[in-house]
Amino acid sequence: MTANTEKKAAKPRKKTIAANGPATEVLSGPRVEPKRETLNIGVIGYGYWGPNLVRNFAELSDARVHTVADLNPKSLEVVKKRFPATNVTTDAQAMIRDPEIDAVAIATPVSTHFSLAMAALKAGKHVWLEKPMTETSMQARALIEEANKRGLTLHVDHTFVYTGPVKKMREMVQNGDLGKTLYYDSTRINLGLFQRDVNVIADLAVHDFSILDYVFEQHPVAVSASGINHYPGTPENLAFITLFYETGFIAHVNVSWLAPVKVRSILIGGTEKMITFDELQPSEKLKIYDKGVSFTDDPAKINEMRVGYRAGDMWAPKVDGSEALLVEGKHFVDCIRTGKTPISNGEFGFRMVELIEAATASMRGRGETIHLPRKSSK
Repeated sequence: MTANTEKKAAKPRKKTIAANGPATEVLSGPRVEPKRETLNIGVIGYGYWGPNLVRNFAELSDARVHTVADLNPKSLEVVKKRFPATNVTTDAQAMIRDPEIDAVAIATPVSTHFSLAMAALKAGKHVWLEKPMTETSMQARALIEEANKRGLTLHVDHTFVYTGPVKKMREMVQNGDLGKTLYYDSTRINLGLFQRDVNVIADLAVHDFSILDYVFEQHPVAVSASGINHYPGTPENLAFITLFYETGFIAHVNVSWLAPVKVRSILIGGTEKMITFDELQPSEKLKIYDKGVSFTDDPAKINEMRVGYRAGDMWAPKVDGSEALLVEGKHFVDCIRTGKTPISNGEFGFRMVELIEAATASMRGRGETIHLPRKSSK
């Protein structure tokens, strides 16, 4: 083999896991370094999300879409029309085995994620997985262990954590600009799209789970959810989820496939300032309000009003307007090249699957509170 086609292996190293959780050190195998200057990415699935991946990967300066695999020949015809230089195949396993492929992006139904990702890792490929990472947390843990053992990058596509507004929210929360954060309240509703393999929690609420994890760097200690399936033979289509935190912070998420209008709104309340985020606004999606309440326990003022209200200015900060998926794609390639841990790495994806499992169990137990393993923050 020539020098530019051999896989280079660096010395075994300690890898820091979980960009937003505890900075634990685990021994990883020798890191698999890129074989060539331009990374070859193979994409499996060209249905709903796959076209977005291919379009953004095609914009990367140091990577290219080498092959797209899909079971539908008509979908592959569309690929060839839009990207004539890209190879197409109906055999995903053959693409995974192709020595020309450096990384595999999987945009298929969640029921196929584990088998495809495990096959790719065992073939020595870096892996990009759509959310949710896997059907079960046990499957997610197995993929993490396999990637660590082989020194491969495992990335889970939680796109919201790469958006400008969410990055700004994180910056303000971590800088203490909001004071003590009190609550997070999200509404994420629309008419459809009904999914066959996941319920509305795994489809929509997972976005809020990822935002909460990234922005607040806290881990819920309990979850309670209520929801229902209105149509036999389909997953739950409406849910209300409450997440409880050890600090007294609380989060509420409303998700639905049965709303007549599309709403994507988030409220974050702090003791000093409050945030609103409306994803559907054409501009000024993020707004900061200098509003709040004050409360006194002074016994000398027992006869006075103990609650005061503050109303100050509102402003819309400038945020990065870059397409999040392109930012995420650059981050994925950079992690492969440098050995950095992705923001939404396997551990991040694992925590999201854990929350989906807990919320679903609570919902099917008619709101039973599910207690979660306690995790220390960074």
